[in-house]
Amino acid sequence: MQNKKKRSQQMDLSNCTSGGCGAKIGPDELKEVLNKIPTFSNENLLVGYDSSDDGAVYQVTADTAIISTLDFFSPMVEEPLVFGKIAAANALSDVYAMGGEPLFALNMVCFPEKADKKMLEKILQGGAQKIREAGAVLCGGHSIYDKEIKYGLSVTGKVQPNKILRNNTCQKGDVLILTKSLGVGIIMAAHRGGLASGEALKQAIYSMERLNKYAVEAFGDAEIHACTDITGFGLLAHVGEMAGASCSIQLDIGQIPYIPEAYDYAAEYLLTAAGQRNRKHMKEKVEVDKISFPMQELMFDPQTSGGLLLSVAEADAKHLLKRIKQTEPNAKIIGHVVEKGDKLITFG
Repeated sequence: MQNKKKRSQQMDLSNCTSGGCGAKIGPDELKEVLNKIPTFSNENLLVGYDSSDDGAVYQVTADTAIISTLDFFSPMVEEPLVFGKIAAANALSDVYAMGGEPLFALNMVCFPEKADKKMLEKILQGGAQKIREAGAVLCGGHSIYDKEIKYGLSVTGKVQPNKILRNNTCQKGDVLILTKSLGVGIIMAAHRGGLASGEALKQAIYSMERLNKYAVEAFGDAEIHACTDITGFGLLAHVGEMAGASCSIQLDIGQIPYIPEAYDYAAEYLLTAAGQRNRKHMKEKVEVDKISFPMQELMFDPQTSGGLLLSVAEADAKHLLKRIKQTEPNAKIIGHVVEKGDKLITFG
């Protein structure tokens, strides 16, 4: 009887068109739409949507700016509590990626009218746990009935205006650090097909639940020129954004961290639709033909609640990595920033 009750309170992923950050609208389609939206200008708006950064930043005093961001998606795991934790960690990550501190959050909920409300209770409990872990405050939210379950947060944080971390301000000579392993999108695709091992699923869930708070706490006075979190557009698209208009980036393919079984699943063509959208988007910007197919897929793989990508002054990189690895043991130096070339991204 208890097992039957437990199963009734699990989410049926077959009812979801996609899950996690793999549900994002593709970067090319999104850009086409955003290009037709009128731009806004305000002297206090320090970061808007023009650079596809992780959040908006609005200055309120000489030494304080607020970060505003939101993120929500449909489930990628059956357990409601786990889904709530992952969705909240993913939403909070945008504040960390801009060098900020989360202050408060609002729940965003879509839920089927006839579904067991115990599932909704568990989702919200999971989200609340991560908000508390972040040191922020849950202030309320908004909910509607929908055919699919969706959950996330609107998060407000704070940052000093002179310490904002942008996603596209790297400098030539910088070293790139990635704080989490890749592959969670591929593993969750394998899980939906009933093919992921228990160990692979465990590693993916741990990574997605993990707050980027702990990596940020290791920053100290390191000279970090740019930062973003790796989410639905995959590593290569986010690296491309970081290169911006003035630089290129050379990646060390042998140093990119990934969950081992994700490589095996990619070799068996357990892929994601979002990964193929990311591949199409980056086709003219990176040459991957000489890279093994599984490794290509890992770099295009949409990450949910992925790690931070940092562009750090070379003099500080090794010391910063050492500090980050105290809490994020999979963190690695994965490349460096070079002069602008024919391709945004090359491999060394």
